[in-house]
Amino acid sequence: MMDVKETMREILAAESAAIKNIPVSDGYEQAVKLIVDQVKFCGGKLVTSGMGKCGQIAQNIATTFSSTGIPAVFLHPSEAQHGDLGVLQPSDVMLLLSNSGRTREIVELVALVQALYAGMKFIVITGNPDSELAHHADICLWTGGAPEVCPLGLTPTTSTTIMTVIGDVLVVNVMKATGFNKHDYALRHHGGYLGVKSRQ
Repeated sequence: MMDVKETMREILAAESAAIKNIPVSDGYEQAVKLIVDQVKFCGGKLVTSGMGKCGQIAQNIATTFSSTGIPAVFLHPSEAQHGDLGVLQPSDVMLLLSNSGRTREIVELVALVQALYAGMKFIVITGNPDSELAHHADICLWTGGAPEVCPLGLTPTTSTTIMTVIGDVLVVNVMKATGFNKHDYALRHHGGYLGVKSRQ
């Protein structure tokens, strides 16, 4: 019979190692500065996008940024081709997620955005720094390309864990750069336990 606890230990070890091996690069400082400059000082917003599981992580990153003082929205790459691209403004900055760096809908989104606003800046989180998407990026944040813990090597598992952590790195550093405090948080988060806690 399968030893669930042993498998759990293997997964925890593999994903912990993958997180520890996320390449620390100058790209993070550049990404934080770009987000602060464009959103905090130029009146733009952060627009995240991704397809499938990456899209779910991109949505999470957007909502976390919004609750910590950086207006952010998720743009579905397919819906962008049917009018939702209109949410973009020239002063926005885009954060795109694709583990392969070849996701068709995301690559097409880049072309659509560049046709609309040629000066749009792109931050890309990817497991493939030599991909087409990475080459379009102004700032590329490489995940390190650790293998998935899925026994098939296919299901997004380790890769989405890493992308979530990279999102946290960006959010926390932007909070520090903007001096976002507990009072600021309370103004944006009124309900639930966190709303009460932020006002104490």
